[in-house]
Amino acid sequence: MSGLPTVLQPAWPLFKRGHRLATLWLGFLTRLLGRLPAPLLRGRGVPRGAWPSTVVTAERTGGAVVHPAGPAEVREVPPACGDPAGHWVFASRSTLEIPARHTLELPHGTVIGDYGAVMTADRMLDFETSSYFGIAGWREHPVFLRPLLPPVEHVSGTLLNLTTRGTAVNYYHFLFDALPRLGILEESMPDASFDAVLVPHRTRYQQQLLELIGLDAPLLQPERDRAWRADRLLVPSTPNHELAAPAWVVQWIQQVLRPSRSTNTQGRRLYLTRGDRPNTRRYVPEPALWPELQRRGFQRVDAGTFSVQEQIDMFHDAEIVVGPHGAALTNIVFCRPGVKVLELFAADYVHLGLWNITHTTGADYRYLVADGPDRPGRTMAGVLQDVDIPAERVLAEVDALLG
Repeated sequence: MSGLPTVLQPAWPLFKRGHRLATLWLGFLTRLLGRLPAPLLRGRGVPRGAWPSTVVTAERTGGAVVHPAGPAEVREVPPACGDPAGHWVFASRSTLEIPARHTLELPHGTVIGDYGAVMTADRMLDFETSSYFGIAGWREHPVFLRPLLPPVEHVSGTLLNLTTRGTAVNYYHFLFDALPRLGILEESMPDASFDAVLVPHRTRYQQQLLELIGLDAPLLQPERDRAWRADRLLVPSTPNHELAAPAWVVQWIQQVLRPSRSTNTQGRRLYLTRGDRPNTRRYVPEPALWPELQRRGFQRVDAGTFSVQEQIDMFHDAEIVVGPHGAALTNIVFCRPGVKVLELFAADYVHLGLWNITHTTGADYRYLVADGPDRPGRTMAGVLQDVDIPAERVLAEVDALLG
């Protein structure tokens, strides 16, 4: 989605369907091309197939090892409170299945692109650690959209891969999908050492988060048109499967990213703005809502203008957080138990990722969904649609939460 021009981003669901179909057809051709003699491919052949799980990858790949960590679990999902009550997206999830976690050790493994696809030395995709958004199987993975891999860079020694889908461009995914991979490594291989880490570190927030968690190693920047082949590759499993925000991930984040001060201050009222640019999930009636929130003691926050540590401190002190769905709400992971959270959604884009965080943090969570055409079964139909809920409706919910 981030690669589309802004004017085309509202049509993202249509582009996504086309992307999946193109991958199926082109992938058939690129895998045929991959059967050419190795010298003709110059070490850049796309995966010739995929193993469905990391366990199978280790069984079928010479020298590969799976280092186990925490077990699988099933978590019951509490009902969400909001308007309209019992919205079908929230009602569709009654349990969360959290996979077991582990680290895959691969000799001569390859990591491809900014989505971090993992390929064995005999050119098989490890699909479990190479998941991608909105695909139904490994044949739809975007790694198959090109006839050859991008240029492959050799990494001497051991490379740790923290990169997976979405982590290069999104605060939520970097915080919940990339960084906790380090926690899995520490759990599964506590004495592991590595010579380099493949992790996004171009943006200010990425640099600050890496510094705060104390990652001290040479960093490689994942790129869409590059690949890396290491003598030894370490790939922790995907920590945030289906955006479930497992309890261990929430607790790990809270342990390694702490407030900068010890304080009993609590009572900040935060309204998270997404600006006024159309088709960005902005809250449209903000000019009418904000004066009323200001009278109630709220602070309007553009989270990206603050340092990561300032965001941690600010949300740790929050009494209530109100805002349209977006990455800034990820910071509710730093709130204390009992914080009140009101998330605002467009009519045809309701997302459970941030609500899932509150299962562990103990927040009092509420949602409001805008009136409009609701399309059951199409959760991504309005992924960038602006949120247009009357200010009076939002204020009534705010007052109920405060009261």
